Amino acid sequence: MNPIAKQLNQTIENQNPNLLDMLSSIGKNLFFPKGILSQSAEAKQKAYKLNATIGIAEENGKTMHFPSVMSLLDGIPAEEALTYAPSFGIPELRKIWQDSIYKKNPSLDGKTISMPVVTCGITHAVSVVADLWVDPDDVVILPDMMWGNYNMILNVRKGARVSQYPIFTQKGEYNLSAFEQLIKTEAKKHKKIVVLLNFPHNPTGYTVTEKEGDGIADILLDVASKGTNIVTICDDAYFGLFYEDKTLKESVFTRICDRSPNLLAIKADGATKENYVWGLRIGFITYGCKIDGEPEKVYDALEKKTAGCIRGNISNVSHLSQTIVLKSMQGGNYADEKKQKFEILQSRAIKVKEVVSNPKYKDIWEVYPFNSGYFMCIKLNGLDAETLRVHLLDKYGVGLISVGKSDLRIAFSCLEEKDIQELFDIIFQGAHDIMGNIK
Repeated sequence: MNPIAKQLNQTIENQNPNLLDMLSSIGKNLFFPKGILSQSAEAKQKAYKLNATIGIAEENGKTMHFPSVMSLLDGIPAEEALTYAPSFGIPELRKIWQDSIYKKNPSLDGKTISMPVVTCGITHAVSVVADLWVDPDDVVILPDMMWGNYNMILNVRKGARVSQYPIFTQKGEYNLSAFEQLIKTEAKKHKKIVVLLNFPHNPTGYTVTEKEGDGIADILLDVASKGTNIVTICDDAYFGLFYEDKTLKESVFTRICDRSPNLLAIKADGATKENYVWGLRIGFITYGCKIDGEPEKVYDALEKKTAGCIRGNISNVSHLSQTIVLKSMQGGNYADEKKQKFEILQSRAIKVKEVVSNPKYKDIWEVYPFNSGYFMCIKLNGLDAETLRVHLLDKYGVGLISVGKSDLRIAFSCLEEKDIQELFDIIFQGAHDIMGNIK
């Protein structure tokens, strides 16, 4: 093991040995290399005469560039657009995002969390987290309805076993009982379990209530207090898009990040959906855990391991993308812009609620609970979802996503409000087409 990795591990173990036990074998071995990067950083500070350390080209004391490229960037200098960014992310962006986490989650007041590390979108964030914290044959607890890429990242790539619970009760409430039962069952078999929470949820568009969020946290704390190490990943990709008063307006991360030394909370979020910059691929990883002593030292070690993972994977996230997000968040119109786009999506969600409540649809589908995010799902009664999906596409030019045997996912985020009624009428008609063919 590299001496730097050993030193980071020692720092973690000194403050909270449970965290060292939670790290995967890769995570234990990860470190942020000193080598070229540290020497280049040192030269940047001290090489006042000539600096021949970093692998970019310069011309006349400036970053070399094509004028045709810079003409497209509307005043962003080449140094902030074309050069490499630190593997940790641009410091100013990390700080402004951390500040925004505290602002959006008032329950974090007085709690210490890590500085966010920048990732190439939230998919990359989940993948990096898996590298650091998930070993082959670890168990990952997820609901039965989930984003399909979790399976690719956690099961196919990492070799973990995915264990699932039914997300809703028959009354349409979050299934805390099934969640608790599965957590306790897996805790009896494993010294460490990984729990992935995704709110607003993809594909259903559901976010827990405050009571349900507190219930999740209490269940995790109860199991952790009995000695099981729990790594909890909060995938907050659609954070902030909460459309109903009873919905928990904070991340579940806030409920668990300081509850037990056996309970690690990891927040994976980003500008991707929150700031409507999907293709810029800007995500973040933030850590929270109960640490007696000096949490900053532990978080610094975890940030270095995380940045080392990024360094050994993609080197760093696009400097241009980070600069754009940073300048937007620093702009005077940022809050108003977010409010405006939120209200558009909220209005669409309200319209969907209104339309699907029409009793004429009740024999064709049931509506899964939804109150947030981009999506909602319907459960077809006696119809195959893939068959109907293909029929709607071929006959009506309407595209939906089939999820399992009976479910269709509708992304109302990309529908104009005026088109929502027509969409559900077409689904209704398509279902009758198929039922007519069967008869």
